[in-house]
Amino acid sequence: MPKFPVDAPKYKVIKSLEILGFRIVREKEHISMERINPDGTKTPLTMPNHPKIKSSTLRTICTQAGITRNDFLDAYEKA
Repeated sequence: MPKFPVDAPKYKVIKSLEILGFRIVREKEHISMERINPDGTKTPLTMPNHPKIKSSTLRTICTQAGITRNDFLDAYEKA
Protein backbone atom coordinates (compact mmCIF):
# COMPACT_ATOMS: atom_id res chain seq x y z
CA MET A 1 0.00 0.00 0.00
CA PRO A 2 1.50 3.40 -0.93
CA LYS A 3 2.22 5.88 1.81
CA PHE A 4 0.73 9.31 2.17
CA PRO A 5 2.91 11.88 0.41
CA VAL A 6 5.35 13.71 2.68
CA ASP A 7 5.29 17.50 2.22
CA ALA A 8 2.75 17.35 -0.61
CA PRO A 9 2.41 20.51 -2.71
CA LYS A 10 -0.74 22.46 -1.86
CA TYR A 11 -1.91 22.71 -5.49
CA LYS A 12 -1.76 18.91 -5.91
CA VAL A 13 -3.69 18.30 -2.67
CA ILE A 14 -6.39 20.78 -3.75
CA LYS A 15 -6.60 19.15 -7.20
CA SER A 16 -6.95 15.72 -5.55
CA LEU A 17 -9.77 16.95 -3.33
CA GLU A 18 -11.50 18.53 -6.34
CA ILE A 19 -11.36 15.14 -8.08
CA LEU A 20 -13.14 13.74 -5.00
CA GLY A 21 -15.95 16.29 -5.39
CA PHE A 22 -14.85 19.13 -3.11
CA ARG A 23 -14.83 22.77 -4.16
CA ILE A 24 -13.12 25.79 -2.63
CA VAL A 25 -15.47 28.02 -0.65
CA ARG A 26 -12.94 30.41 0.93
CA GLU A 27 -9.16 30.85 0.88
CA LYS A 28 -7.37 32.98 3.51
CA GLU A 29 -5.19 31.66 6.37
CA HIS A 30 -6.99 28.35 5.87
CA ILE A 31 -8.64 26.86 2.82
CA SER A 32 -12.30 25.93 3.32
CA MET A 33 -13.77 23.38 0.95
CA GLU A 34 -17.07 21.56 0.84
CA ARG A 35 -18.70 18.68 -1.01
CA ILE A 36 -22.41 18.40 -1.64
CA ASN A 37 -23.44 14.78 -1.11
CA PRO A 38 -26.11 12.96 -3.13
CA ASP A 39 -28.57 13.20 -0.22
CA GLY A 40 -28.21 17.00 -0.15
CA THR A 41 -25.98 17.26 2.91
CA LYS A 42 -22.64 19.07 2.83
CA THR A 43 -19.27 17.73 3.96
CA PRO A 44 -16.98 20.56 5.13
CA LEU A 45 -13.19 20.40 5.00
CA THR A 46 -10.63 22.87 6.32
CA MET A 47 -6.89 22.74 5.68
CA PRO A 48 -4.01 25.12 6.35
CA ASN A 49 -2.97 27.44 3.53
CA HIS A 50 0.68 26.35 3.50
CA PRO A 51 2.83 25.75 0.40
CA LYS A 52 3.38 22.13 1.47
CA ILE A 53 1.03 19.90 3.49
CA LYS A 54 2.51 17.33 5.90
CA SER A 55 1.40 13.70 5.70
CA SER A 56 0.03 13.76 9.27
CA THR A 57 -2.11 16.79 8.37
CA LEU A 58 -3.35 15.03 5.23
CA ARG A 59 -4.40 11.98 7.24
CA THR A 60 -6.30 14.18 9.69
CA ILE A 61 -8.03 16.07 6.85
CA CYS A 62 -9.11 12.81 5.23
CA THR A 63 -10.39 11.36 8.51
CA GLN A 64 -12.44 14.45 9.33
CA ALA A 65 -13.91 14.64 5.82
CA GLY A 66 -14.68 10.92 5.63
CA ILE A 67 -12.29 10.22 2.75
CA THR A 68 -10.72 6.77 2.70
CA ARG A 69 -6.97 6.42 2.39
CA ASN A 70 -7.23 4.59 -0.95
CA ASP A 71 -9.66 7.13 -2.43
CA PHE A 72 -7.33 10.00 -1.59
CA LEU A 73 -4.22 8.21 -2.89
CA ASP A 74 -6.01 7.30 -6.16
CA ALA A 75 -7.05 10.94 -6.66
CA TYR A 76 -3.53 12.12 -5.75
CA GLU A 77 -2.06 9.87 -8.45
CA LYS A 78 -4.44 11.38 -11.05
CA ALA A 79 -3.74 15.00 -10.01
